[in-house]
Amino acid sequence: QVQLVESGGDSVLAGGSLRLSCAASGRTSRTYGMGWFRQAPGKERKIVAAINWTGGNTYYADSVKGRFTISRDNAKSTVYLQMNSLKPEDTAVYYCAATEQFFSVVLVDYAYWGQGTQVTVSS
Repeated sequence: QVQLVESGGDSVLAGGSLRLSCAASGRTSRTYGMGWFRQAPGKERKIVAAINWTGGNTYYADSVKGRFTISRDNAKSTVYLQMNSLKPEDTAVYYCAATEQFFSVVLVDYAYWGQGTQVTVSS
C-alpha cells in the first residue's frame, strides 16, 4: 500500500508555469509506475503523463506534449509534473497515481490515487 499527496496546484494566467509534486509514503520500497491524470468539470479523468520506475520511459498525452514534463526522484519518493505554457484548457483537478506495473498509460491499472490538486488557468 502506498499513499500519495499532491501539491503545487494554483491559479495562473495563460502562458504561466506550475510544478506539481506528488509525495509517496507507505510501501515506497516497492517499485511503482507513476502517472498524472486530470479531470475537468463534467469530463472523464484522462491521463496526462506517465513514467516508469527508473524514469527511463515516459508518456505524454498529445495535448501536453512539448509543454509538460514528468520526472521522479526515487530517493525522495516524489514525482513531479512541470507544466509550462499553460492554457485555459489545462484547467482541471490533477491527480497523481501509482500502478504496481512497471509502466502503464491505462487508468484502470492505477490502484493508488492522491486526493487531487486544482489547477486553474485563466486567459
